[in-house]
Amino acid sequence: MRVLFIGGTGFISTAVSRQAVLKGMDLYLLNRGVRQVDLPGGHHLTADIHQPDKVRSALQGLEFDVVVDWIAYTPEDIERDLALFRGRVKQFIFISSASAYQKPPAHYLITESTPLYNPYWEYSRNKIACEELLIRAYREEGFPATIVRPSLTYDPNFPIAIGGWGCYTLADRLKKGRPIIVHGDGSSLWVVTHAEDFGRGFLGLLGNWQALGHAFHITSDEVMTWDQIYQTIAEALGVEANIVHIPSDFIAQAAPQLSGTLLGDKTWSAVFDNSKIKTFVPGYQAVIPFRDGIRRTLDGFDADEKRRRVDEAVNEEMDLILKAYSR
Repeated sequence: MRVLFIGGTGFISTAVSRQAVLKGMDLYLLNRGVRQVDLPGGHHLTADIHQPDKVRSALQGLEFDVVVDWIAYTPEDIERDLALFRGRVKQFIFISSASAYQKPPAHYLITESTPLYNPYWEYSRNKIACEELLIRAYREEGFPATIVRPSLTYDPNFPIAIGGWGCYTLADRLKKGRPIIVHGDGSSLWVVTHAEDFGRGFLGLLGNWQALGHAFHITSDEVMTWDQIYQTIAEALGVEANIVHIPSDFIAQAAPQLSGTLLGDKTWSAVFDNSKIKTFVPGYQAVIPFRDGIRRTLDGFDADEKRRRVDEAVNEEMDLILKAYSR
């Protein structure tokens, strides 16, 4: 099966790309070539997806069974993809987001039929609009779309709400005994999923023609509180977490840039019913518990000194919120 990943070098997609090659898929990655990924057995195509003429040139003479767009965020991106791949692909997979589900949720247990509604986060509203375009194209012209909604998927980064993404700042604060912030009272429920576990379910959808016209989320079945997530990270570092609980509304007021990801996602308890992906991909099961997965994440930081980057802007942001709350 010949597969094209648009992107394919991001935090989730890199792990999935490696799994795809190991499964024997004929995998092509189309991107600008800015972030290099060691992918023996994969093929690299260099073009900016936002320049359709150059994309057509890069894809000339190639046909794909499956195309996955990892980096479509707006309806304009989907309109472009429809123009590029209409009539040229057997399955098109759009990577949406579980943050598109109803906020605030009417029920803590989320299924694929949970309404899509997010008044707090433009990112999520754009993902919803992308989904609507694809479903319309499927219904009106048979465009072979499948939608996948990841939730908080981790490795090589920390799956956290506050403390920096893609840097070592949270770990550095924990190791130094500095206070860290957990939103709310830390008792809301959440699910984090290792990228390899996500890939196990995801790859089972590629070339699965029964999945056309359907949407799926793919998560772990392990449910934790936010306190437990941060405490597990601290335990893996061999320290105790100095947690300060601060209401999400206060955090969003003190640091408005965090309002989308908090009020539009992580403030609310979210537990995912994975019955659908398990039905379409028999045998799928997330198998990496967080206590093991986070040690893999830390091993990755330990193996590469350059990745242990402390972002002082993140420290300043956290200290600003803590100072405002202490007043």
